[in-house]
Amino acid sequence: MGQIGRRTFLVSGAALLLAPRAARAQPADKMHRIGFVVSTSPGARRDAFLGGLRDLGYIEGRNIHIETRFAEGRPDRFPGLIQEVIRLRIDVLVVGSTIGARAARQATTTIPIVFAGSSDPVAAGLVATLARPGGNITGFSLAYGDGFAGKWLELLQQAVPDIAHVAALWSSSNAAAAGFVREIQAAARVLDVRLDMHHAATPPELDGALTAIGGSGARGLIVMPSPFAATRQGRLIEFAASKRLPAMYFAEDFADAGGLMSYGPSIVEAYRRAATHVDKILKGARPGDIPVEQPTRFELTINLRTAHALGLRIPESVLLRAGRTLE
Repeated sequence: MGQIGRRTFLVSGAALLLAPRAARAQPADKMHRIGFVVSTSPGARRDAFLGGLRDLGYIEGRNIHIETRFAEGRPDRFPGLIQEVIRLRIDVLVVGSTIGARAARQATTTIPIVFAGSSDPVAAGLVATLARPGGNITGFSLAYGDGFAGKWLELLQQAVPDIAHVAALWSSSNAAAAGFVREIQAAARVLDVRLDMHHAATPPELDGALTAIGGSGARGLIVMPSPFAATRQGRLIEFAASKRLPAMYFAEDFADAGGLMSYGPSIVEAYRRAATHVDKILKGARPGDIPVEQPTRFELTINLRTAHALGLRIPESVLLRAGRTLE
């Protein structure tokens, strides 16, 4: 072997020997820390968010770590829980509900915020516009929109045509609640339905509201969107069943759990899609430049098992409008 050939061999051999060491020296996937603070049980919402992240190549424990906190339906807990995860040096903060997003904005102007589930983020003052949110925040609007609350009453009346007296449960734990109340009251006047409004934002208030509804003679129930109502899902469904009240709910997981009907955007899907905004932010995008997204569809879900238990025959015209029926 010549001098040049020998040198080439030695250099090549050294490179081969060093290659495994170099490969081992490469940094592992960066671990991103995400704060996840929601008003209701994080189960389905967290699972959906993690599913969205997995689709984008993020695996919990490998390149992301989620700091999860649950406000138990109490809006007053948001500030403390958000400060708690901020102290853990998170890269992005994901929050649920308008109230959670407001608390997040008050807590930080630098950490990127992604909200999932604000009814109207512009009216709530969370963002400047949907197209250009501005600041350190973006997210996903549920976009119930003007007059949406009236659709809950309209669909319930169509499903139970002889219904003339309905109770509606609302909660100030939803920042958009006052608008929902006005809209459903306006719809009741148009539809000639007697409507009783009942407020509950705490367990004692819920006890009183359900007692009042049970003794009011109402023949139907509408549960309007709120973090508090979401945390009392089981009790509300059991109450409607015990009083044999056909009930309309705001989220599909109520119908999945045994409620009669639900109509609205998929809240779980909003959390899944929130992962796309988190991905963009982790790759360098500024939150305020990422447009707030809105639902692509609103779905009516009907639980036919519950309808049968209540002795109801849902009209074919209503069944045809349903995106899902549970049998």
